[in-house]
Amino acid sequence: MVLVIVVAVLALLAGLAANRYLRPRLLNEDDDTGMAVKDLVGPLLTLTVLLLAFVLVTANGSYGKAETAARGEARAVDQLVESAEYAPAAQRAEVQADAVCYARAVRTQEWPAMADGHGSPAPSVWSTDLRRVFREVEGKPVFGMLIAADNKRSEEREERLTQATASIPSAILWFLLATLAITVIALGICLPRRNNRGQLVTLIVITALLTTALCIIRDVDRPFGGIINVEPTAIAEVERQATRDYTTNHPAADLPCDDQGNRKAA
Repeated sequence: MVLVIVVAVLALLAGLAANRYLRPRLLNEDDDTGMAVKDLVGPLLTLTVLLLAFVLVTANGSYGKAETAARGEARAVDQLVESAEYAPAAQRAEVQADAVCYARAVRTQEWPAMADGHGSPAPSVWSTDLRRVFREVEGKPVFGMLIAADNKRSEEREERLTQATASIPSAILWFLLATLAITVIALGICLPRRNNRGQLVTLIVITALLTTALCIIRDVDRPFGGIINVEPTAIAEVERQATRDYTTNHPAADLPCDDQGNRKAA
């Protein structure tokens, strides 16, 4: 970073020195001729658009990873429920019940917490209980299937929580905001003072587009909180199916958790 700053400062000083001492010798022009302000605004606007486009692509990539992780976690939980069908009756009931409670805890507690970039300890209660049940079937053929599904669930949840935090540092967003403000101000300076209705409309449209792009970047960079967010649709569907299967296979048993995924008192 220091090297970049030093090179930029030296280039600026060299340009100013060349303008001061070399330009009069190379060009037969008056001192008050040269590039106008409007000639400098074009590159500035181009730079602003390129920066916004680059950061938008980065934020969109984070959003895509978050959505993929959410769906992958739901598929892993569903696979866990299906694999439990090959376990003994007692362990099958516990695994399926824990899967339902895990899905409820993710949907009702962890999903809202991710809007602020945080997780929730509630789902970990049931993932810990799952591993306890797995030890009871260790050595049986179903053990490997359950472990594989649970490892996949754990990996996808970790990726989901990672993408819940902002991938673009706040310093970059502030830099983009400052660049946008400077660009709009420079464009406003270049407007003619009279008969400028068309130019004013164009400036308003450009300002609105740049502002919208920055707002989209800010929103997409936090995929679990905002207008453009990843909904818990997949995990909710798995929860519904797992609950249906559990109540069908164990009509006389109650789930060990409430509707929020919290463990019921013994």
